[in-house]
Amino acid sequence: MKNPPVMDATTRRWRAALFLFMLATGVSMASWVARTPAVRDALDVTTGSMGLVLFGLSVGSMAGVLASGGLVRRRGGRQVIAAGAGLLVAGLLVIAGGAALEVSAGVFCGLALFGAGMGLAEVAFNIEGAAVERTLGRPVLPVLHGCFSLGTVVGALLGMGLTAVRFPVGWHLAAVAVAVAAAGVWTVRAVPAGTGQEEADPKDPADSDADSAAGSEGGGGRHPTGLLGQSAVWRDRRLVLIGLIVLAMAFAEGSANDWLPLLMVDGHGTSATAGSLTFMLFAVAMTTGRFTGGPLLVRYGPAAVVRASALVAAAGVALVVFSDNALLAGAAVVLWGLGASLGFPVTISAAGEGVRNASARVAAVSTAGYAAFLVGPPSLGFLADHVGLRNAMVVVLVLLGGAALITRALRTPPSGAGEGPPGAPAPGARQSDLV
Repeated sequence: MKNPPVMDATTRRWRAALFLFMLATGVSMASWVARTPAVRDALDVTTGSMGLVLFGLSVGSMAGVLASGGLVRRRGGRQVIAAGAGLLVAGLLVIAGGAALEVSAGVFCGLALFGAGMGLAEVAFNIEGAAVERTLGRPVLPVLHGCFSLGTVVGALLGMGLTAVRFPVGWHLAAVAVAVAAAGVWTVRAVPAGTGQEEADPKDPADSDADSAAGSEGGGGRHPTGLLGQSAVWRDRRLVLIGLIVLAMAFAEGSANDWLPLLMVDGHGTSATAGSLTFMLFAVAMTTGRFTGGPLLVRYGPAAVVRASALVAAAGVALVVFSDNALLAGAAVVLWGLGASLGFPVTISAAGEGVRNASARVAAVSTAGYAAFLVGPPSLGFLADHVGLRNAMVVVLVLLGGAALITRALRTPPSGAGEGPPGAPAPGARQSDLV
């Protein structure tokens, strides 16, 4: 078996920068979530009004996710990460100011900025991570997402501690903003320029169709930006199946993030503290799975690992839904977290295999995954009004079972199918230079 390429100093710095900023992003997100009750109290609003304030995060996140892929294809990942980092920092500062001044509209606007920065940066980071994987010839994305999960654990613990000592939420979020800014500056300096930019391939019908459909929008022979630029890649049946897998796995992860504490409180009669600790257990399981999954991927391949992951997550969800023992249901959250941990990063990695249209494929699958993560789980609330929250989680169970049936799509495609085996592009090289 061929040994993977030796990592040079530039690639090592590139990878470390991605890990650092994903960690900082996780800390910032969890810091906000942990201080949500304090912000609600500062604003002196009802739960329903707070829901409207929180809607700013969803609006901003989806806007950032939908714009990111096209911007990376036009400007490269480094510029998009820089823009995302700037929006993240600005959003945290505006949230802090809105909470300190007790202005709901200010918190809403801050969340919209924060969400937009998160959406821009996350898709760009997936594209950068896939490029590092092709350079090294070994998994990187699971650990990259593991850094985000680790950051959520750190941020949650920090938030719980500062809440306990009644530290002002405005100063807390402002301090996190400074830390994110420092991480962002170092990351932008370490990430090579031009990663993810692609020129249209005149021999590729998908490229020609996309360019003709967009007219002059693409400009200079480049792929068009935005959703139109991603639409052509969905003609690949394999990518459609990968997209369905990421929908299911991201939905399973997002459902736990949105509903797990309430599921334990309302569905199993636990205390609010126990519900929060259960979510912490889920986050730790996610982090563990992502940091330890690399050797499994190397040994068994992505198709087998994701199939097993989906089944393990399904077993955890089934125990949470159907068991009447709160202790057993709480323990089953570990299975849910371990099973859901690798689904998103491994499917993103599979979408980016080969070099032709790699950034477009990664952006398309990332967009589908984040849409499922952000938009799908809240819809369970409407179903829960009719059947209860535990029964509503059966939807997650069904989706995980369906994903386990189609994981063959994650196998490396044969040569000549438009994608090749992982190569070793120079850091910052444009994908078109490698076709």
